[in-house]
Amino acid sequence: MENRWSDRDAEVMVADYAAGGVGSDLALRVYSSRLLGADARLVLHGGGNTSLKGEYPSVHSKSCRALFIKASGFDLAAIEPEDHVAVDMRRLESVAMLDDVSDRAMLNELLASRLDQGAPVPSIETLVHAVLPGRFVDHTHADAILALTNQEDGEDHVRRALGDGVAVLPYVKPGFPLGRQAAQALS
Repeated sequence: MENRWSDRDAEVMVADYAAGGVGSDLALRVYSSRLLGADARLVLHGGGNTSLKGEYPSVHSKSCRALFIKASGFDLAAIEPEDHVAVDMRRLESVAMLDDVSDRAMLNELLASRLDQGAPVPSIETLVHAVLPGRFVDHTHADAILALTNQEDGEDHVRRALGDGVAVLPYVKPGFPLGRQAAQALS
């Protein structure tokens, strides 16, 4: 994988978006998301998800902890700041601790957790991003990783390539089951 990051291009994007009121962290999230989305070896058909943990202002003059997650159906290569939906972290963390949530209830929680009710639908992988500890989370479907996982003894191949410090989860449906499994793996 080639590192295509350019400090100059990143600075230009931050400056361009600042004029519209977008903070530098979200502008950089957009920039790095586009870099990922432009590489077909990292994402399948514009897929994958990116997120940023930060603060969202409220009408009460206080901000709340938020996750800015790529909206469902948006292409990483052409993502805009408004395509990263702000969702309430506290609400998502409480959902991750439940034993079971139906797909319908999970969709309702995703929609209800939006801090702007006019925003698009958050990604089905929102819960995974909420429970992962990183401030910036990149979730791609890289060909190199899929070549390791999508064969017999995939976990062994992954551990040989990436070491024992990597968490390898068995396949489960995206949404609540994967978010809950990620939360358990980290606890």
